[in-house]
Amino acid sequence: MTVSLEQLRRCQVAVDLGAARTRVYMKGAGLVVDEPSVAAVNVRTGALIGVGAFAEQMTGRTPQYIRVVRPVSGGTVVDIDMARRMLRQLLGDKLRRKLRRTPMLRAAACTPHEADPLARRATIETLVGLGARRVELVDILIAAAVGCGLPVEEPTATMIMVCGAATTQIAVLSLGSIVTAERVPAGGEAIDRAIVQHLRQEHELVVPNQSVRPLQLALGGQGLTPYGPATSLVHGRDVVTGLARSVDVDMAAVREAIHTPLMAVIDGIGRVLRECPPDLVADLSERGIIMVGGSALLPGLDQMLRDATGMPVRIADQPDVCSVLGLGSMLEGKIQPMVLDPLGS
Repeated sequence: MTVSLEQLRRCQVAVDLGAARTRVYMKGAGLVVDEPSVAAVNVRTGALIGVGAFAEQMTGRTPQYIRVVRPVSGGTVVDIDMARRMLRQLLGDKLRRKLRRTPMLRAAACTPHEADPLARRATIETLVGLGARRVELVDILIAAAVGCGLPVEEPTATMIMVCGAATTQIAVLSLGSIVTAERVPAGGEAIDRAIVQHLRQEHELVVPNQSVRPLQLALGGQGLTPYGPATSLVHGRDVVTGLARSVDVDMAAVREAIHTPLMAVIDGIGRVLRECPPDLVADLSERGIIMVGGSALLPGLDQMLRDATGMPVRIADQPDVCSVLGLGSMLEGKIQPMVLDPLGS
């Protein structure tokens, strides 16, 4: 079923349930929630201990009776009950009271491209459990394109790449709809895992995934290109002795370690371009690729894509919140009536 812009304008709240972060936009109030999609629960009593940034700080630091969970994976809700409890806690008492006073509450939510019916149903049930009487689903590629101000309604090609934590979604849009798209199962988490595995195999050092982000930032201004820093100091635990140890990591070896997930993204771009009509590909040679999503901020990723594709590549303003801001623009009626197909069908 395709949702119309008129239906979206009747919604009061927009939700972007991501694998890394959860964001909520309220009509007339703007972005009211932007927190990690994490919850900490007491497995003995079932009580919710914390959510968001507070729960994320507990990762790897809890006793056995406290479990840190992520109810969303790859943009899909995998634990409906926990996702409801997390959202309810993130909204807070004031926002929850405001939503309860809204008669016939309608909500809009982002879904991954070509999400299966079960994934869509899980998102709907999560929001219905919060009091929504109706839930409209919007393809995240359309929402992100609107959120970063792309002229998606024009009869010219626009290429967008949503760089998420678990997946990378690439699409060419024209006349408000998706012409061709590809969903690659490689994102920021895949890069984290590749670096963690490299440090364990080559340096016999164990580091948690949360420690990898500073290492990625240490790649420097040119990041994934050979012009970054030569080495970076990494702290972790020795595999053999179990003691704390620090090693100087060769950045060239790190760039080689993350080569596989990055090449998967480049291959996905190639498949999208091969399936795209020639006239639209000609437009893309001038307009290039727009990157959105939290992983788009990985240093040097844009330059690597320029070198690999020969196309202009730029990162959108506020790339991590483009999707929810695009939904918010649809709710506020800032998008003029056009042939926009929010589900890309």
